[in-house]
Amino acid sequence: MRVSTRRLAVTVLSALAAATVFTTPAGARSHGDEISVQEFGHLSHGGRVTLFGTYTCRPSSPRGVQIQVTLVQDGTRLGFGGEEAVCDGYEHDWSASAPLDLVHLHPGAAGAEARLQSASLHSGFTLRVSHLAKTEREIRLEEKHH
Repeated sequence: MRVSTRRLAVTVLSALAAATVFTTPAGARSHGDEISVQEFGHLSHGGRVTLFGTYTCRPSSPRGVQIQVTLVQDGTRLGFGGEEAVCDGYEHDWSASAPLDLVHLHPGAAGAEARLQSASLHSGFTLRVSHLAKTEREIRLEEKHH
């Protein structure tokens, strides 16, 4: 079975996102690229968590820029996202959602990190991840009743 280079890069990028450590101060930005995460996230009765925020990235950004999120609560770490960003220099809203099939999250305090990043494969299948912007903050997870 042949796997496309782009699909391999996205898969590896998603795996790396789940392993990323909180290291960047809140509100970090780089050369006009920025990302934010709202102070509240939603837990649905259907077993999903959703976070929200905004981002801006320049038209000169690399192709394939993605929004990746890491959520941490009580030692549980969940990486998700993968939505491709529109890099046109304007602010856009984003949301990212993940099922809670394998993890337990509950209403209350949590740590969230959002990143604008791109991945590219180089010769020898070396993956290079570029972080255009990162932010982290404490958030509150709330049950969404609908």
